[in-house]
Amino acid sequence: MLKKNLVKAFSEQVNAEYYSAYLYLVMSAYADRAGFKGAANWLFVQVQEETAHGTHMYRHILERGADPAFADIKTPPSNFRGIKDIFDKVLEHERLVTERINNLASLALRENDHASYNFIMWYVNEQTEEEAGVGDILAKIALADKNPGLLFTLDAELGNRTFVDPFPRTQAD
Repeated sequence: MLKKNLVKAFSEQVNAEYYSAYLYLVMSAYADRAGFKGAANWLFVQVQEETAHGTHMYRHILERGADPAFADIKTPPSNFRGIKDIFDKVLEHERLVTERINNLASLALRENDHASYNFIMWYVNEQTEEEAGVGDILAKIALADKNPGLLFTLDAELGNRTFVDPFPRTQAD
């Protein structure tokens, strides 16, 4: 059974994952309306990933014999100043998520909950990949600043991203 403070922390992270999905959905809509269909696709894949993360954490709470606590999901900002601004905000947001995940890992260790620590370590590694991937996109956007045609090439590249469920479940689950 999860200790109460871990239930609270995991529940808050479930909420944060769904907020992330909501944020990326707003960003995806902005990119789509601005004509960046590839970036809109990339961001929509993020929506799917964040939803999967929230569901995965929710299941962890249940599997550990606890009841998740649900809270309102705040409304994300919707005012952006272009595609670079969106990805700057994505990186900023992912850094906040990394901090939250690291805090959750530290709490699991302090509580001597090795199952939760092992569980959250997947997310620690995932956040390293998330930040690096967004950093790469921002580096390409910076290069495209000197050659606007490259921005369209980058947008096409972003359009190739597809969602792969990191936590597939079988019929028996």
